[in-house]
Amino acid sequence: MLPLEGITVVSLEQAVAAPFATRQLADLGARVIKVERPGPGDFARGYDKTVKGMSSHFVWINRSKESLALDLKQEEAKKVLEELLGKADVFIHNLAPGAVDRLGFSAAELKEKYPQLIICSISGYGTFGPYTNKKAYDLLIQCEAGLVSVTGTEETPSKAGISIADIAAGMYTYTGVLTALIARSKTGKGAVIEVSMLEALAEWMGYPLYYSAYGEEEPKRTGASHATIYPYGPFMAGDQKFVFMGIQNEREWVRFCEEVLKNADIATDGRFNNNSNRVANKEALKSIIEDVFRQQEANQIIELLEEAKIANARLNTMKELEDHPQLKARNRWSEVDSPVGPLKALLPPVTSDEFDSVMKPIPEVGEHTEAILKEFGFDPGKMQQFTTIDGAGKTT
Repeated sequence: MLPLEGITVVSLEQAVAAPFATRQLADLGARVIKVERPGPGDFARGYDKTVKGMSSHFVWINRSKESLALDLKQEEAKKVLEELLGKADVFIHNLAPGAVDRLGFSAAELKEKYPQLIICSISGYGTFGPYTNKKAYDLLIQCEAGLVSVTGTEETPSKAGISIADIAAGMYTYTGVLTALIARSKTGKGAVIEVSMLEALAEWMGYPLYYSAYGEEEPKRTGASHATIYPYGPFMAGDQKFVFMGIQNEREWVRFCEEVLKNADIATDGRFNNNSNRVANKEALKSIIEDVFRQQEANQIIELLEEAKIANARLNTMKELEDHPQLKARNRWSEVDSPVGPLKALLPPVTSDEFDSVMKPIPEVGEHTEAILKEFGFDPGKMQQFTTIDGAGKTT
């Protein structure tokens, strides 16, 4: 039996945060009914067309779901959602602030009607406070949470290369729902959960936040290096490729000097004999390290680092990640069906001897509308004007 088999999740979701959370619930066997606008559906479907005509974002986070097209501006369509929520275990939404309340599905109303229901809202800044109605895209939350201030080079602040604020919010939604399901199994009561992107990402900013609050200065932007540990980051090899490495303690530092730099005296040099001194004199140390590294190719240096048990990595491209030997050896690639045919998909990172992950197809907009309507006692023919663009059965 799958861990979440028998759990039904209804989601008014779009973009990344909520779909990322619900896909992980679906991975564990939950039934996820994704309510979309008739026609275009979730606007993330249109972000790009790189996956055989489908959006890379959408393909990533929407497998194993059922798509129900509903025009929730219409009262008859709201009745369908009411019926679904009456039999659901979890309701998740990440529409614009206040949108779900205006539709008549506020947490207070739902809690009274369906005391067993776990209700989760995802927003940029939370349901109250001066920023409640401020637009919240991933980049903007990265800025407000201070991530951009500590990312990039000294001259150029940079955003993370992925939607990290959305992902953080999605992860806390996922774990929050799982926690609420465990609690409900003991009490029989549902819960109201709120996750804000700002608060989720602020939690992840813990180290620089404490460093700044109790230190004399804020962490500096150091590109791919570390603000407070050295050597830690990229170093150029003789073949003009970067080798990434990190020294975490003094034992490693001594080994690195002896076995990689081949100069034990550097370890006891007063400029470099502890981490604080190495950080203060990192430009001089970088020059010493790269003088040695330039005499060898990146692969040779990595072999030396491995032998010395010094943490290291290559700078992989996305194609190299796709072909990563570790992912291949562990059989992490699977396949899911989609409207454009079979697509590669990574298995979820949590594995178990007790169950396999669900890897069902990525849906078309409204693909399951007729079946869901019939299941919940509605006549699809009579509901056509509330589930399609033109009332003629066309959802695209």
